Parts: sequence; C-alpha cells; structure tokens
Amino acid sequence: SRLISCTTRMSGASRQSDELWSKSRNLLVRIYRPAEAKSNGCESPKLPAILDLHGGMWNNNDRTLDEVCNKALAEAGFLVAAIDFRQGPTHQHPAASQDAIEALHWLRNNADRLNIDPNRIGILGTSSGGHLAMYAGLTPNSKYHGAAQVHAPPKFIMALWPVSDPYQRYRYAKRAKIQRLVEAHDAYFVTEDNMREASVPRLVVAGEAETIPPLLVVQPGEDGNVPAEINLTLVRAYQDRGGYVEYCHFPGEPHAFGLKESAATQRMIDLVISFSNRFA
Repeated sequence: SRLISCTTRMSGASRQSDELWSKSRNLLVRIYRPAEAKSNGCESPKLPAILDLHGGMWNNNDRTLDEVCNKALAEAGFLVAAIDFRQGPTHQHPAASQDAIEALHWLRNNADRLNIDPNRIGILGTSSGGHLAMYAGLTPNSKYHGAAQVHAPPKFIMALWPVSDPYQRYRYAKRAKIQRLVEAHDAYFVTEDNMREASVPRLVVAGEAETIPPLLVVQPGEDGNVPAEINLTLVRAYQDRGGYVEYCHFPGEPHAFGLKESAATQRMIDLVISFSNRFA
C-alpha cells in the first residue's frame, strides 16, 4: 500500500446562488461558495460554513446586505449561507431568532448536498443580526424558540456592531430622541419586557445560555446607533462566565462601516477570516 497526500487549493474567487431554504415561509438563502477547489485527485473536502444574519433594526433589509464580507469569506474557503428571515412589523419577537435556529438545522440537513461539514458551522451577524446571532446561538433550545427537537449550538459567533441588549439600546434611543430606532424596537419587540428577555448580557449573567461558544465582537468607535458601553457590558458578562471573547475596537468608524469597501473594512475582514479559521 502507499499513502496519498491530499492537498486542496481554493481559487481565491467566489460564486453565489439563491434558493429557498424555507418553502413554508417562502424565505430565500444566498449561498456564497469558493469558486473552485482544486484537489490532487482526492475527494473534495467538506467546507466549514457560516450562517449570515443581516442587520436592519429587525425590520429591514435582506440576505444581500452583508455581501462584502460574505464574498471575502467564500474566497477564503468558507460556504456562507445568508438568509432572509421573518421581520417586523409583520412578525414579532422571537420570529427572527426562530428562523435563525431553523436555518442552522437546514444547513446541517443539507450538509452533503452543500458539501459542508455539519460540525463546523458558525454564525455571523451585523447590527440587529448580531443580536440574533448571539440570542439564537446561545439559546437554541430556549422555550421562546419552540424547538420540536434538540438543536446543536454553533461552533462560534461573530457579532459586528451588534445590538447586544435591545432594552438598553431602546432606552438610549429614547434619550437621544432617535425616533426611527424607537419605532423599530416597538414594531418587532412590542413590549419592553420582550426587550429585556432578549438581552444577551442578561441571559449570560442569569445562566440561561446553554453554551458559551467563542465570540468575536466588532465595535465601531463612532457608533451612534449602539453605544460602546452596551457591548462592553456583554464582554464583561462573557468573561465572567469563562467564555472566550475577542473585542475589536475600530476608532473613528461609524455604525455598519464594514458594509462598504475601505481600508478599515479590509482590516475587519482579515479579523473575521482569522477568527473563523481558528474556531471552525
């Protein structure tokens, strides 16, 4: 017998396609894949995967929002599944996080077809999607999510400019008289009690998190939507529970800076890829 050394090289480009991930709710997913994986004759290896949850105050935008980062992740060798999910004002909490958990299950059920490793799936979320990534990822079997079966948590979570505590952000928006944020919270969460329940720092401190996966938090220095103290509270809660967390501060950058190409965005993408490679 002889040993065959298998090596695979990604082409450095990506391709994308749309399909329905939830037929019952008519929800689409945009799949970003490495354009080509060249192997020396061995079976193509299973890819690590990332579920992407877009931002938009729980009420706006769709699966196309995070394209800059998602394309870069695909070029780095990940399959990214950017989903549409139920949003306000038509749907209310916890509909979006329920969809996130169901999408994780959909990815695992379709692992062979998508050529991904079902045990190497992380979640990335931006802004309100960062909240959903953490809320769903830390409590996949919560009573609020109504799971009919046991759902495994993600391997890691990446939250970019996240609204980690909806209640504290709601109070900030009221003090600052940012009416569009106040209205968005009301449309999706309806009550302040729901906002408190959905606070990620609260559920970590209260011991309600089923698991504490490695977490990356990106905080813009000039974020007028999410004050840094809200996410620093999250970091302290994570540390107190013994969780691994990386907090990256981008001075001078506004909320959602990483949605557009720039030098700062490239530094952020490098961090996201490095974190994903280490924990996938």
